[in-house]
Amino acid sequence: MNRGTVLGFSLLATSGNARRGRFTTAHGVVDTPAFMPVGTQGAVKCVMPGQVADTGAQVVLANTYHLGTAERTQLVERLGGLHAMMRWERTILTDSGGFQVFSLPDRQIDEQGVTFRFTDGEDPVTLSPESAMDIQRRLGADIVMAFDECIDHAAEKAYVAASTARTLRWLRRCADAPLQPHQHLFGIVQGGMHLDLRAQAVRDLAQLDLPGYAIGGVSVGEGHAAMKRVVDHTAPLLPADRPRYLMGVGLPEDLVASVAAGMDIHDCVIPTRYAREGTAFTWDGKMRIKDKKYRKDRYVIDTACRCPSCAGGFSRAYLRHLFFAGETLAETLVTLHNLHFYQDLMRAMREAIEADRFTAWVEGFHRRLTRDD
Repeated sequence: MNRGTVLGFSLLATSGNARRGRFTTAHGVVDTPAFMPVGTQGAVKCVMPGQVADTGAQVVLANTYHLGTAERTQLVERLGGLHAMMRWERTILTDSGGFQVFSLPDRQIDEQGVTFRFTDGEDPVTLSPESAMDIQRRLGADIVMAFDECIDHAAEKAYVAASTARTLRWLRRCADAPLQPHQHLFGIVQGGMHLDLRAQAVRDLAQLDLPGYAIGGVSVGEGHAAMKRVVDHTAPLLPADRPRYLMGVGLPEDLVASVAAGMDIHDCVIPTRYAREGTAFTWDGKMRIKDKKYRKDRYVIDTACRCPSCAGGFSRAYLRHLFFAGETLAETLVTLHNLHFYQDLMRAMREAIEADRFTAWVEGFHRRLTRDD
């Protein structure tokens, strides 16, 4: 099996179940717990790659489904791979496309893969374990995700069991597919809301001795309590000497719960998508910049924040004006703030784990998280 080499994950400290770790790819060190900004189509929306790096982000995510058309994959290859095309010299992870095809209305799933149309009127295409791996190999990301089926949280257990077994068979096919020498394959634990199926999936995946493991199939509408129940049960079962990735989860309180359970890597569109809609994250909760109460507010989003928006002195009143004036500078400034906040959040958790005071830190975090206007 061509699963890639071990990433050299080091567990530097623990505090309860929370882990402070580090691993290295061909494009640099990744300190964990980590948050990956999402660059779906080869770009983190509204900001430059250097600005993303300045937040402290060491890894970003790109999307196999959106970059998987023949034209786009060929473009990436012509431009020297994702790192060269994006002008991002640090680590890149690509997902497999399984989550995206999960949301398509007319998808057809069988043992071969998933058949769907990118747009109405186009000929159907099939994304299989082999084609998903081939696309990711050609894109050149450092970490590539196995192809899986992301299961509806309300699906009947019999279907979830059959689907989870098929995901394992697909994973074995992914592991047989060729990769570039610098690439590392992560397997994905499915099992829906059923803890026994999750535990069995972990046992099955661990036998393949992969460079890393992910929990998928949460953040699909099940709610925070159900997500936490699955992650709290599953995370401690994952191999302790490999990175653990919780896919697609991204409100600050979700990230804190995930780290408390023992997960290492996270991604979500929330900080950038919310920013474009006018919502900024702070240590006291979410701030909706478009609210009329900010129309004369001379303060920056957060006076303690050193992001370009806050350190640059851009007031809440000005940001509100930009949104209502349709100026895209508003989206850039709030995106930069949110990306900085998320990296500050992960940095604070790393420091609390190193000091073995994570439980107390979490209690303080929740005491402050009262502002949600």
